[in-house]
Amino acid sequence: MPHQRYFYQPHLGHNLKHNPFNAIIAPRPIGWISTKSLSGDLNLAPYSFFNAFNYHPPIIGFSSIGYKDTVKNIQESGVFCWNLVSESLVDAMNQTSATLPSTQSEFDFAGLAIGKSNVVDVPHVANSLCVFECKKTQIMQLTEADGKLVDTWMVMGEVVGVHIDNSLIEEGIYNTALAKPILRAGGAGDYFKVNSEQKFTLNRP
Repeated sequence: MPHQRYFYQPHLGHNLKHNPFNAIIAPRPIGWISTKSLSGDLNLAPYSFFNAFNYHPPIIGFSSIGYKDTVKNIQESGVFCWNLVSESLVDAMNQTSATLPSTQSEFDFAGLAIGKSNVVDVPHVANSLCVFECKKTQIMQLTEADGKLVDTWMVMGEVVGVHIDNSLIEEGIYNTALAKPILRAGGAGDYFKVNSEQKFTLNRP
């Protein structure tokens, strides 16, 4: 007997307590992005629409609902850093989601130490266990199926520098679970953790 399904068309509304879209596409890694304006102001913000899109060269991307300081800074400077959010940094990450003046640094607001990057002229979160230094490859405004512009901006960047805490490398292999990454779920403020007990391996056919 087929499963009974709840069906809705997004443009007509879902009639649920919370939009299920981002809860279905979950959990997702968090795009904790640090940038610097041309005047030197530092910005740090978390984005829940984030992922990796290519191996060689490594390319990551995130989308910003609205043309925010992060997008503006990357458009002007051409560089940014991605910072891994682990359990120890989750409260600080949440603090950086606050709406602040563009001249006020989220690093200072959240009490985060600043790390100097090796390749790009943008600092990163010093206590983040993994950091990607990135150069902008594309910034595009998204559109609906009929071509109508959406106030959402997709930012893509090539990873040109990788920082990994030595404690996360075991016999030459990066141990994802040891980093204790925090992942974004659905709902207004829901998250997931990762641990080694959840890991399993499949061999490709």
